[in-house]
Amino acid sequence: MLSKEFLHRANEMNKPFFLYVAFHDPHRCGHSEIEYGAFCERWGSGEVGAGLIPDWKPWYYQWDEVALPYHVQDTEAARRDIAAQYTTMSRLDQGVALVLEELEASGHKEDTLVLYSSDNGIPFPSGRTNLYDSGLREPLLISSPEPSARRNEVSHATVSSLDVFPTVLDWFGIPAEGPSSNDIWSADAPKSLLPILEKEPAGRDDEAAFASQTHHEITMYYPMRAVRTRSHKLIHNLNFAMPFPIDQDLYASATFQDILNRTRARQPLPWYKTLKRHYYRPQWELYDVRADPAELRNLHGKPTLAALEATLRERLRAWQRRTGDPWLCAPDAVLVRTPASPDDVCSALDNGLAAYLH
Repeated sequence: MLSKEFLHRANEMNKPFFLYVAFHDPHRCGHSEIEYGAFCERWGSGEVGAGLIPDWKPWYYQWDEVALPYHVQDTEAARRDIAAQYTTMSRLDQGVALVLEELEASGHKEDTLVLYSSDNGIPFPSGRTNLYDSGLREPLLISSPEPSARRNEVSHATVSSLDVFPTVLDWFGIPAEGPSSNDIWSADAPKSLLPILEKEPAGRDDEAAFASQTHHEITMYYPMRAVRTRSHKLIHNLNFAMPFPIDQDLYASATFQDILNRTRARQPLPWYKTLKRHYYRPQWELYDVRADPAELRNLHGKPTLAALEATLRERLRAWQRRTGDPWLCAPDAVLVRTPASPDDVCSALDNGLAAYLH
């Protein structure tokens, strides 16, 4: 309804528009219930206490038939949790379809660029709040009305959500303004994705995407920075001396409770890692994402990859400088900026962590 009203007003004003629709699905919807939120998957279904969404037809999935992501343990509890989330995804899909119907009804189907994406991975172990591929990979669907645009094709270009802003500016013909910098590879700057809609770019092994995480909830302070190329990923865990924090709704989920209970009882856990490994992470993680897509073999410090790791560290630091990252010098130094100094200075904290950096 709100999208319909917005598009109607845009037509009345006869102006270009930018409409951002943020769906709650498929978030979990509770922080205390030991299940998939407070009956998240049933909201709007017409069941007692669930309310009714007239234009939504619920789709339910059999827990013993669903396909599991590799980073979720293969147990009945986790399968039921995933099946419930898939139902919320179907509600999301139908909601997106309704917005597209309103776009067509407003007469803007043939002149509007449509982007569909997410802000993080799924709320399951190694998903959201993690910089592993299971937390970084997001859906990205783009539909352009231009006659020359590609249709029904998959692109293998390396892109990130940072590219959305320059893409929107490019679509509206607005020049991107910003200070130039010699500290960063030209290919590492955010870019418009419109050229990719016309022609698949030549893949380069050195193209990269960057990622950061500081905290999800206020109690989840665990700053991390990462750079990922087509072949390798380097993760810097700045708060590596403490266990990885777990967000409340994931903790309360059947999936995580299952991991906790099986670990405590020393029962078999058909998971791709252990709870201890999930909690305790080294300061540096280097993975060959082609040979090891599950990111289980940390190659940090391997002599044959020393040059590659040094290059990735330099690119990551350049990206942190360019973005004004206050964690540039962490964890063994503090960032000092003074009017008299043209460059950022890292002043040692003498906290005993410097030895881990080399």
